[in-house]
Amino acid sequence: MSTHDPAATERRTISVEEAGRRLGVSRNTAYEAAGRGEIPTIRIGRRMLVPVLAFERLLDQPRAPLPGGA
Repeated sequence: MSTHDPAATERRTISVEEAGRRLGVSRNTAYEAAGRGEIPTIRIGRRMLVPVLAFERLLDQPRAPLPGGA
């Protein structure tokens, strides 16, 4: 009898396209942001992947207030 560990099967990376969808931006905008280092990525061959843990950390970071106090 084997035990099933959900964490073991959870994906540790997502595509740049999926990161863009989660951010609500287009595919092109997501790739541009990844190229600028605004979305964390790793490369495996020609593939660019987004580590989920680093992506979630990025989203959890406090943001600077907008100019004008908005």
